[in-house]
Amino acid sequence: MAPYFLRNLIPRREARAHDRPLLQVLASLTWIQWGHFWSGWLAWTCDAIDFFSVSLSVSRLQTQFGRSTHDITTAITLTLLFRSVGAILFGIISDRYGRKWPLVFNLLMIAVLELGSGFVETFHAFLGVRSLFGVAMGGVWGLAAATALENLPVEVRGLASGVLQQGYAVGYLLAAVINLTLVPETSSTWRSLFWTASGISAFAAVVRMLLPESEIFIRAKAAERARGGSTKKKTQIFIHETWEMLKRHWLLCIYAILLMTGFNFLSHGSQDLYPTYLTNAKLFTDHNATVATIIGNCGAIAGGAIAGWVSQYIGRRLTIIIFVLLIGAFIPLWILPTSFGALAAGAFCIQFGVQGAWGVIPIQLAEISPPAFRATFPGVAYQIGNMVSSASAQIEATGAANLHTTIRDHNGQLKTVSDYATVQGILIGVVAAFVLIVTIIGPENYGSHFEKSKAAFEEGAGRDELAEDEDGSHPGSSAGPRPHSVQVVDEKTETAKAHRG
Repeated sequence: MAPYFLRNLIPRREARAHDRPLLQVLASLTWIQWGHFWSGWLAWTCDAIDFFSVSLSVSRLQTQFGRSTHDITTAITLTLLFRSVGAILFGIISDRYGRKWPLVFNLLMIAVLELGSGFVETFHAFLGVRSLFGVAMGGVWGLAAATALENLPVEVRGLASGVLQQGYAVGYLLAAVINLTLVPETSSTWRSLFWTASGISAFAAVVRMLLPESEIFIRAKAAERARGGSTKKKTQIFIHETWEMLKRHWLLCIYAILLMTGFNFLSHGSQDLYPTYLTNAKLFTDHNATVATIIGNCGAIAGGAIAGWVSQYIGRRLTIIIFVLLIGAFIPLWILPTSFGALAAGAFCIQFGVQGAWGVIPIQLAEISPPAFRATFPGVAYQIGNMVSSASAQIEATGAANLHTTIRDHNGQLKTVSDYATVQGILIGVVAAFVLIVTIIGPENYGSHFEKSKAAFEEGAGRDELAEDEDGSHPGSSAGPRPHSVQVVDEKTETAKAHRG
C-alpha cells in the first residue's frame, strides 16, 4: 500500500462535493470582499517594488558607494534577515487586534523607510536603513494574505492565492519598468526608483485605511463584547492560546519553516541577481537585462494564476510538485543560451515554474495553519525561511567570483567572465529537489474553512475550536462543506480505516 501522503496528493472527491462553479462564486462577491482582496494584493505588490529596488540598482549603487557586488548584496541579505522580526511583531498584533490598522501602519512605515533609502549618502547608512526596512517588510505578507483570503468563499481561494502571490511578480515588473523608463531620465538616477516606490506604498496604506476591518474580527469582537470580555482578559487569553498552539503544532511549525526555506531559495536564487547575471555573465546592456527581467515576470504572473486555479481541482501539493518539476526541465534554457531571445524565453519559463509553485503557497499555508493564527503562522514561517535563504545572493556572488568561464563578446572577442550561469543552475537545481521532497511528505488540508474558527483572543483558539455566534451556534454550520477541525478528524479516521483494511 502506498504511503498515506502519496495517496492523499489529490483531494478526496467529497472535499469538493459542495463547490459551486467558479464564475458563479466570483459573481457573488461583494465590493467589500473585492476590496479586501485587492488591498492585500496591492500591499504585497508594494513589498516587491520596495525590495527589488536594490536588486535593480546594484550597478548604480556600486558606483554611488564605490563597493563591489558582494558588498551591495549585503543590503539584500540584511533586509531578508530582519524580515522575520517584522513577521513576528506584526503577525502577533494582527491576530490579536485585527487586520486593518496593523497593515496600514506597516505600509506607512515602509513608505517612510523607502523614502529614507533614497536620501542616504554613505554605504553604512544605506545598510542601516535597509535593515530597519526589513523589519517593516516582514509584516506585510502574513497580513496581506490573511486580509485577502479569509474574506473570500472557499471555492475561489486557490485562484485568489495564485493572483495574490503574483503581486510579487507584478511589483518586480513595475520596479523594472520604473528602472527602465524613469531612472535614466532623472538626475537623481537610482534614488528616483526608491522615492517612487515610497509613494506607491503610501497609496496602498490609504486604500487599506478606507476599507473596513476583516469581517471575521468584527464578528469575533462582537461576540466577545456580548460575553463581557475585557481587553486585559483578551490579551491574557491570547498569550495562553498562543502557547497552546505552539505546544500542539510545534512539528507543523518546523515543517512550514523548512518548506518556506526551500521556496525562498528558489525565488531569491532565481531573481535577486538575475539582472547582474545577464550584464556580467552574458554581457547584456542594462536596458536588455531589464527587458529580460520584465519578460521573466510576465511568466511569473501567468504561472502563479494558472497554478492557483489548477490547485483548486487537483490539490495544493500535487500542483506544487508539477510546477517544481517544470523548473528542473527549464534550467538548461535559463543558463545555456547566449542570445537575448533564448535567454528571455528561459527567464519566462523558469519564472513560470518558480512562481507557479509559489502561487499555491498563500492558500497552502493558510489551510494548514492553526486557524486562529493565520497572520502569525504563515508570516513567521515565510520570513524565517527568508532569513535562512537571506544569503542566496551573496552565495551566488561569491561562487561566481571564484568560478569563471570564457565567452565571446558582441565584437567576437573572447572574454573571461564570472560564471553566474553555472552557480545559479546548480543552486536552483538542488533547491528544487529539496522542495519536491518536502512537499511530497508534507500535510495538506484542502478546502479548510478556517474562517469558521475562533479568533486568537478567544478561549479554545489554540486548540483549533470553532467560533460561536452570540446565540452559541457555529456560523455557517447548518450547510456547506465541513469546517476545518471536523475535516481533520475525518481524515485521521479515514487513515485508521485504511490501515485496518
